[in-house]
Amino acid sequence: MTATLPHPYSVLITDDDPACRQALREIIEPEGYGTVMAESGEEALDIVQRQTVHAVMMDMHLPKMNGLDVLKILRQIRPQLPSILVTADATAELVRQAFAAHAYSVIPKPVSKHVVLYTVVRAIVRTQAAASPPSGSDSSTPK
Repeated sequence: MTATLPHPYSVLITDDDPACRQALREIIEPEGYGTVMAESGEEALDIVQRQTVHAVMMDMHLPKMNGLDVLKILRQIRPQLPSILVTADATAELVRQAFAAHAYSVIPKPVSKHVVLYTVVRAIVRTQAAASPPSGSDSSTPK
C-alpha cells in the first residue's frame, strides 16, 4: 500500500507489528515522504524487486527471516539502498553485525521521532548525492 504524496522519495517500513508500522508511517509521511508497508522480510524483498523505494526501515525481529538476514539479501538485490535496522535490543554485538551487513544505521526502540527523521532524511540525501553526477558535469542541473 503506497501513499500518494508529492515527495519523490519513499520509505519501505517493515515490521510484523501493525502498531509499529503505523507509528513509523505517522512520523515519516507528514514530512512529505511516501511510505510502503511490509509485514515480513519476504514481503519487503518482493516490494524492493517490484518498485522503487529510496530507504528501508526494518525491524530486527520478523517471522521466518530476521532483519539482518533480510538486510543481507537486500544488499545483493540493491546494494546502494540504505537500510535502517530498528530494534528493541540494540546490543553492541547486534550493532556490530548490522554494520558488518552494511546497515546504514541502527535505531533503538522505542524510537524517537527526531532520530527517525534525521536518519531517514540523511540516508536518502547521501544516497541520492552519491548517485548524482558531480556538479558542473550536467548542463541540465539547476544552478
